[in-house]
Amino acid sequence: MATIKCIGILTSGGDAPGMNAAIRAVTRSAIYAGFEVKGIYRGYRGLITGEIKQFKTENVSNIIQQGGTILKTARCKEFQTPEGRQQAYDTLKREGIDALVVIGGDGSLTGARTFAQEFDYPIIGLPGTIDNDLYGTDLTIGYDTALNTIMEAVDKIRDTASSHERLFFIEVMGRDAGFLALNGAIATGCEAAIIPEISTEIDQLEELVENGFRKSKNSSIVLVAESPTTGGAMQLAERVKNEYPQYDVRVTILGHIQRGGSPSAQDRILASRMGSAAIDALIEGQRNVMIGIRNDEIVYVPFSKAIKFDKPINRELLNTLRRLSI
Repeated sequence: MATIKCIGILTSGGDAPGMNAAIRAVTRSAIYAGFEVKGIYRGYRGLITGEIKQFKTENVSNIIQQGGTILKTARCKEFQTPEGRQQAYDTLKREGIDALVVIGGDGSLTGARTFAQEFDYPIIGLPGTIDNDLYGTDLTIGYDTALNTIMEAVDKIRDTASSHERLFFIEVMGRDAGFLALNGAIATGCEAAIIPEISTEIDQLEELVENGFRKSKNSSIVLVAESPTTGGAMQLAERVKNEYPQYDVRVTILGHIQRGGSPSAQDRILASRMGSAAIDALIEGQRNVMIGIRNDEIVYVPFSKAIKFDKPINRELLNTLRRLSI
């Protein structure tokens, strides 16, 4: 612990609302504890190219309400190579950065774990992803805001779906996880959510129709996770046109709108708590763990568990959706 004097912070992978609140919390908590702070721009690429700036408390003023990330983010293929990681390590040594806080999703934490093991380097991860798919934490930074964005969009689409008596497939993000689709469907009164977690168990579209789909309704909305496992909204709509031509089907793909916008109160609070906890973890001598939250309590989750294990979907939520969609 005595060797850590300067902490670096970066955001990596897809942006998520609340990342700026986390940057603010890490920076100010570190300064409060007596550390120097350096912001690393454009994720792991910035480590290799040396895009680094010293951060004072004023560098993070008036950012808690902003979406995206002031540190920018980028994919970096070079960091996936031993040579690239060596360059990143050399940059950290040159800049005098003794520990890292990495804010990102599964891929970002996988890179952090590899780097930490290769160079015996202390890294603390914060779960920044709208998909809410990291094991060991009830919530990830950005998930609540994305869920609210989906809710507002679906509410608007329902107006036109009802007016034209149509079936709408609305595609939401969640390549390997159906948390946004499932909870979004419950929040908006949708008829179903088609998610990757159960796509290998049943034909979700067939089940939807066989269960009396639309028998008492003049319009229907189904949320679909963008996963290749589900086929996505376009593929499902094509199936409906071929197999159930009596339905007038439309598709809306929400896309990157889900990642943007000012973070919700919940995401601002979550990011602030996790950012502060990252500095506590370093002070306590923790290393190579992700900060999580379980039952509203901060927990430390080893990178190996956060990355290796799949976060299970709550099956009771599926039952709730089925009951309420009649």
